[in-house]
Amino acid sequence: MSDPNQKIVAISPITGAEVVLSADVEVGELVDDPETGEELEVVSIDPPELKPAPQEEEDWGE
Repeated sequence: MSDPNQKIVAISPITGAEVVLSADVEVGELVDDPETGEELEVVSIDPPELKPAPQEEEDWGE
């Protein structure tokens, strides 16, 4: 079992900044880019990999 105080570091695909993830992060979880605040999606934990989160489309009741 992993140490809950352990941190995982991933690189933002938007800015190249380091993004610190908690040890219990899960694939599909959303995190924020520390420089832009944009949402990133965790796509892999080993190795840690992020991608820009899909943008939600407006639902105009169609």
